[in-house]
Amino acid sequence: MKTAQLPPVRVLASVREQIESVLLEGETLSTFVEKAAVEAAQRRQAQQEFVARGRSSLAQARKSGKYYSAADALEAMSTRLAAARAAAQHSDDCAQDERQ
Repeated sequence: MKTAQLPPVRVLASVREQIESVLLEGETLSTFVEKAAVEAAQRRQAQQEFVARGRSSLAQARKSGKYYSAADALEAMSTRLAAARAAAQHSDDCAQDERQ
């Protein structure tokens, strides 16, 4: 895969020192900056997708005239969370039984 270069980033000496002080063993300043840029881009993409889903949902609600209260939405999320926790617990229990 071809690589590309990001523009140089000018920062205060104290910022560079702060970053260098938290580098992991074997990690370079360049890899740190690259990782930070990729993670920031991924966060922004996730935010944009979230907003797009919200706008789509709003448009669908306006079209259908069917809206849900915050209480209904929270109840549905709580139910899904409880089911996911139960499934995770069951998976942990099965894994533990297999080790014994």
